[in-house]
Parts: sequence; structure tokens; C-alpha cells
Amino acid sequence: MAWAFLTVKIEPSLRARAMRFLARREHSRDELQRKLSRVAAEDDNVEAVVEELAQKGWLSDVRYAEQAVRAKARRFGPLKVANDLRSKGVTDEAISAAFVAAGADGAADIERVWRSRFPAFPNNNRERGRQVRFLQGRGFRLDHILKFLRGNP
Repeated sequence: MAWAFLTVKIEPSLRARAMRFLARREHSRDELQRKLSRVAAEDDNVEAVVEELAQKGWLSDVRYAEQAVRAKARRFGPLKVANDLRSKGVTDEAISAAFVAAGADGAADIERVWRSRFPAFPNNNRERGRQVRFLQGRGFRLDHILKFLRGNP
């Protein structure tokens, strides 16, 4: 039984866990708070840790949103990216700022996403509907989709 002390696992502090999460990738404020709440003890103050990290500039919703927009704009439209960010607790102001900073408006990205799936423009209404539904599912606005498909024979 002399070796029993080696099996005791020392849990890292809440702040250390938060720093480890942030070292891997950016997190939104709500996302980090949810992750920490799962592992926090009853006496831990998750809000205080998150607030401290935000005040030091180590946690930023705007920076998280910018990173997410840059990463996802190649595969998805602005509606889907914005909806995903809202589900992570990012404010609409931070989302708008991220789209402006990344220069992603969606209209320019439609062709790249469309070409990844379709070899040719639609030649009948059934195929046009299929392509429109695909692009809408990827988060592009209907007016941008129709403009793109009309502009190309």
C-alpha cells in the first residue's frame, strides 16, 4: 500500500483548464463557460474565470468569430456561418464585424461551393431546383443563388 499515493490524480484548476482550452483554439465566451461548467466543482466560480480571461484579452468573441468566418467561408454561405456562431453565443455585432474583417459576403463564394458539387449549369427545372436547394442548405441567400444561376447559361 506504499504506492497508493501514486494513483491519486490531481485535478488542474479551473483557470488552468480554461488556459488549456484556449491554447488549442479560440472559443466563444459561452462555449468556454459551458465547457468549464461541466468540469467545475460546486465552489468554483466559472463566470469569474471567464471574465478574467476576457479582461486580459485572452478570450474574445470577435476574434473567435473572425477565425470561424475565415475557416468556414470556403465551404458555407454567410447564413449558415452566422447561424452557427449565434448557436455558440456570439452576438450579432461580433458576427457582422467578423464578416467585414474577413471580407466574406457570400456572393463571391457561391461559385466555388457550386463547382465542388456540380459539373454543369442546370438545363431543366428539376436540376435547377436541386442546385438551388443544395446552395440554400450550404447557407447562401436565395437572391444570390438565383443571380448566380441566371448569370451563367
